[in-house]
Amino acid sequence: MTTAVNDAGSAQPAQSPTHDPHYKWIALSNTTLGMLIATINSSIVLIALPDIFKGINLNPLLPENTSYLLWMMMGFLVVTAVLVVSFGRLGDMFGRARMYNMGFAIFTVSSILLAITWFDGSEAAIWLIFWRIIQGVGGAFLMANSSAILTDAFPPNQRGLAMGINGVAAIAGSFLGLLVGGLLAPIQWHYIFLVSVPFGVVGTIWAYLKLRDTGVRKHSKMDWWGNVTFAVGLVAILIAITYGIQPYGGSNMGWGNPWVLTGLIGGALVLAIFVLIETKVASPLFELSLFRNRSFAFGNLANLMASIGRGGLQFLLIIWLQGIWLPQHGYDYSRTPLWAGIYMVPMTIGFLLSAPVSGALSDKLGTKWFTTLGMLITAGTFAALIAIPVDFDYWVFALILLINGVGMGLFASPNRAEVMNSLPITSRGSGAGMMTTFQNAAMVLSIGLFFSLMIAGLSQHLPSAMYSGLTSNGMPSDAANGIAHLPTVGILFAAFLGYNPIKEVGGQALQGLPQASVDHLTGLDFFPHLISDPFSDGLTAAFTFAMICCVIGAIASLFTGSKKLKVETVDGTAAESHQPAESLGEELAAVAADASEMPGELVTPDSSRRS
Repeated sequence: MTTAVNDAGSAQPAQSPTHDPHYKWIALSNTTLGMLIATINSSIVLIALPDIFKGINLNPLLPENTSYLLWMMMGFLVVTAVLVVSFGRLGDMFGRARMYNMGFAIFTVSSILLAITWFDGSEAAIWLIFWRIIQGVGGAFLMANSSAILTDAFPPNQRGLAMGINGVAAIAGSFLGLLVGGLLAPIQWHYIFLVSVPFGVVGTIWAYLKLRDTGVRKHSKMDWWGNVTFAVGLVAILIAITYGIQPYGGSNMGWGNPWVLTGLIGGALVLAIFVLIETKVASPLFELSLFRNRSFAFGNLANLMASIGRGGLQFLLIIWLQGIWLPQHGYDYSRTPLWAGIYMVPMTIGFLLSAPVSGALSDKLGTKWFTTLGMLITAGTFAALIAIPVDFDYWVFALILLINGVGMGLFASPNRAEVMNSLPITSRGSGAGMMTTFQNAAMVLSIGLFFSLMIAGLSQHLPSAMYSGLTSNGMPSDAANGIAHLPTVGILFAAFLGYNPIKEVGGQALQGLPQASVDHLTGLDFFPHLISDPFSDGLTAAFTFAMICCVIGAIASLFTGSKKLKVETVDGTAAESHQPAESLGEELAAVAADASEMPGELVTPDSSRRS
């Protein structure tokens, strides 16, 4: 029988499922349902943003409303990036099933309150953002504890299968969210939140009645100062990045905003204090001594570069498809969100094809060359995306996305295996938490960097192209000049949201023009052709940056594969660590975020031994 440790430090028997041979499948089906609705909800909001803002009668293209759009996109990511490791530690201390149940309940209640939004304008936007952030808190509880529940429920020889099914659910949920959001949002935007409610209610009740804490629970001191300084520092930096891509004064971006600079510098200083604290406390949130291990250090550097290089890719592809390519090929703006999701499927297919194969082969042949080759292939696909015209042939675009997915699949699973298998088993929980945090934070950082590079590229030539195009179609010079010099971020978000940008920003300037000119300016050809050349400049800047990140990741991967870590035994002698390797299923579950564009789940191969 397994045991738990109470607050006084004595062992108590934990409830055991051994009398019920079906318990492990109950745990798997419930945690898979939780992961599925979490990932569906992430991508469904992304694809439904145009209908949400139309539904609450708020124009997100106006400068004063830009922050609402950014927080709708990034609030969930910021919260989960900050909290997932801390919530995993709470699960270790107070019960994984208990923390998981709370997460399911929070997620479900927030979905209900999101679905019943009844007011309009900025009040509705603030309501949605607030409950979206609370939903992220629930999602962090789910992600931090679901793999630990599976580890406790399944025997070692079946654990990898369970983790793999959980990971595939995360990938499938992201794809399903794009399709479901594209179908439901045009009918009624409330439905995109309402669709999760029945599954959330069933999952919450089911988890409360059936899930039990079956592993060893250890009561230990919480690293409160470490948690607080880490959360404050990381949140300050991520919020500063979010506001850095908004206009400030006469600038297209806000990197000169004193509050942004304060957030970046102050956040970095608080994180420096966090590092100092982690070297002093008995049970640190981050075990910084692990960076002495070469494979752990360079493997995490490679993973960080891969996450930064690829984290903002989905957003740029959506802008490219919804704002330019799909309208050029006859798709009405109202239908572009759904088809953008469908046309990006090859990237997910490539990942699903290569990740399991590379994980299995790297166990026999070594990880270094798989990770290096995967990063170089991914870098090559960014170069290919730069090379193709903005109005591409779809089969070429689909092939590049497929190869991009293959490259990331070749990298992700072996990279995870190299990092985790280089550690002694007693440090795997801390190592997994650090790796997950780096990956999740890099996603938010990447979005900010990609948008900044796109805005910088667009702002060089878009105003002059916009002015020339409008005046050549009869718009007075003053009106055309005013529209041409609107913040570039507004035009970029118009393309991202699948709006008809000229119709949105033209306003009264369109009313005095002949109907033929109005029809041409607001049609499917004018804006996509107008923005193509400036957009190409922005793409070149963003994808060049991504390519450099991938090359750095490939170089870092070459330095992995160090000798086994020496660990000190109880008698003071040094010995090589020998621990079971992470299974393929566990790797696939842990790297699912690379394919699903969603915060990564905290996955450790022996979660019951985390401290």
